[in-house]
Amino acid sequence: MKQFNIGHISEFPERRGKVVKIGGLELAMFNMGDGTIKAVENSCPHKQGKLSEGIVCDGHVYCPLHDWKISLTSGIVQAPDEGCVKTYNVTVEANDRVILHIDEAHLSVS
Repeated sequence: MKQFNIGHISEFPERRGKVVKIGGLELAMFNMGDGTIKAVENSCPHKQGKLSEGIVCDGHVYCPLHDWKISLTSGIVQAPDEGCVKTYNVTVEANDRVILHIDEAHLSVS
């Protein structure tokens, strides 16, 4: 597991998406407003809408293209739609540094 220091929590606006690129991955990162950051792949499984441009509400992001509701914790698309996106572990350290944890196998994605 690789760790990436991707910034200070103040650099992530509350309930708004921020794009972070690591290797061949493009992630959508969200400051939930409670001291936690969520990270998912930045592509809706339906029509590849940029989730970083979606609306965040109650732990979900709504795809900006067709309003698919996706859990920011599990990555599962909510019924009646189907699918999922990859989620990534993020921690916020005591000094408010945001650390992204990625399995090295995922870094070769392009």
